Amino acid sequence: MTAVETMTARITGLLKTFKLPTVAEELVPRFQQGSQDTALPLLLEVLELEAQDRRERRTGRLRRASQLPPGKTLATLDDSRLPRPVVRQLRELAAGEFLDRAVNVLAFGLPGVGKSHAACGLGHALVEAGRSVLFTPTFALVQQLQAAKRSLELPRLLRKLDNFELVILDDLGYIRQTAEDAEVLFTLIAERYERRSLLITSNLMFSKWDSIFHSEMTTAAAIDRLVHHSAILEFRDVSSYRGDQAKTQPRKRRTPAKDAK
Repeated sequence: MTAVETMTARITGLLKTFKLPTVAEELVPRFQQGSQDTALPLLLEVLELEAQDRRERRTGRLRRASQLPPGKTLATLDDSRLPRPVVRQLRELAAGEFLDRAVNVLAFGLPGVGKSHAACGLGHALVEAGRSVLFTPTFALVQQLQAAKRSLELPRLLRKLDNFELVILDDLGYIRQTAEDAEVLFTLIAERYERRSLLITSNLMFSKWDSIFHSEMTTAAAIDRLVHHSAILEFRDVSSYRGDQAKTQPRKRRTPAKDAK
């Protein structure tokens, strides 16, 4: 393919991306018929600027909608503390291909080992790639689902959540849930099964999930749906970041109490 053909294909492709099919079909041929071929590089440059501006505006909208904590990115994640398989998996997942197959991501580990930061970092990377992500503490979303159910708006909320390619549920099992909470949570899992992805962080392994869903049958059904298409991140043998940080901080000296007069 010649340089002119490459440029023509790029111009046409950008115009189709902008949803201007007639312009895409007619513009370059008319420039060539009018002996204006020398203007094509300038035209391509302007279209590239438009494409970049659209990407930046879309990324900004996605970032605001995601509710991701700012600053918790993969770049700020201290991956030297993490198991090598987890670091490798995060890099692979950041490409976003797993979302096309509705694969779930399940992150397990003790409190303070970096699960939430890793989940947020992955979310930020996906937003930068143009993917729609929602980050929420599990208890907060369960409250929203419960309120929607009481007002007979649960189907509407589920459709709204369906707009997100990935929903990140942080700290599943951190707060004890009622049977009603477990019901709406299972409804969300079942609704997204094989259609949309979930990323769940939890300090409870599957063997302890009976305490979340209150029923062996519901627990088994939830786990089955989550792991059928999944990537599992195990934060094993990782010390608590907060605990390590506390150990490195100098202890404050106690000020001797003054003698009472």
